Amino acid sequence: MRFLWPEMLWLLAAIPLLAAGYAALLRRRRRQALALGALLVRPGVSAAAAAGRTEGRLRRVERHVPPLLLGLALAVAILASARPSAVVTLPTHQQTVILATDVSLSMRARDIEPNRLEAAQAAAKAFVQQLPADLRVGIIAFAGTASLVQAPTRNKDELIAAIDRFELQRHTATGSAIMLSLATLFPDHGIEVEQALFGKSGRRAPAGDGRDGQRDRAPAAKAFEPVPPGSYRSAAIVLLSDGRRTTGPDPIEAAKLAAERGVRVFTVGFGTAQGGEVEIGGWSIFMRLDEEALKAIAEITKGEYSLAGSEADLRKVYESLSSRLVLERAETEISAFFSAAAALLALLSAGLSVAWYGRVA
Repeated sequence: MRFLWPEMLWLLAAIPLLAAGYAALLRRRRRQALALGALLVRPGVSAAAAAGRTEGRLRRVERHVPPLLLGLALAVAILASARPSAVVTLPTHQQTVILATDVSLSMRARDIEPNRLEAAQAAAKAFVQQLPADLRVGIIAFAGTASLVQAPTRNKDELIAAIDRFELQRHTATGSAIMLSLATLFPDHGIEVEQALFGKSGRRAPAGDGRDGQRDRAPAAKAFEPVPPGSYRSAAIVLLSDGRRTTGPDPIEAAKLAAERGVRVFTVGFGTAQGGEVEIGGWSIFMRLDEEALKAIAEITKGEYSLAGSEADLRKVYESLSSRLVLERAETEISAFFSAAAALLALLSAGLSVAWYGRVA
């Protein structure tokens, strides 16, 4: 915890002074009570003993409780005036998540049963089901290029149907997946999707819902100013891959574009450390992860990298991401909590004083 106005903490020095004043007042009252008791006691009985009999030990202790609570209330109020802040977990304003899944031929590997693709599909569908209803999710499948198989939507049935439509293809274009994800999130930023995906000039607008077979006209690009990495909290990209990039734009350069827009990319490496054997063109090839690239993408964008060596591991990763996408830890001013605590302590002090003595002491 830190304080935005630490200069106000100097007021805490008044608390010991008030405590000393209260102690001096008690001594003065005690001397007055002893002087009065000396006039009323019987011969042979000390004034101190007479004063001691006027109230029990418990009564003498409880009389200090209201002033103590009032002092605590004052101290907490001073802390509130210094504007304390702390890192707390709060609901985010996350609106859109793009789930980009590798569908290259290496996803046929059976080092994860029944194979990598089917295990990834099952985990992805579970992930979609547990997300909040107000969160929009888009689905991108990538291999030699990237395709938006489902535009961002809150309809979970459509999302699950899109995941079931995954088909294996050749090559792995990780950078294309990131570029298309950004173009989907920021259709007015003029991101050259056609150039990135197909090496053509021009730009393709993200696909619509796929029901009318028509593409929306690309809106005019607007001025763009880079923002700090990870600062854009209204969207995130979750990228799952089991192999290294073999074609398409450089994923590191694509990650830099995401970082400039403040979008975090959470990368997931899917597969075992030993790799999986895949038969391509009559050749058996072992497919291994390119963890360094996935870690670099996450680091550049202030996201996180996770390794999933089984369907169960992938489900755990998705469960963790689900909570991170909905809840986030952020530094927040908590002066209101201190102010409320100070008010409660003051009310409790006054209430006990009235209950015990019939007045606010």
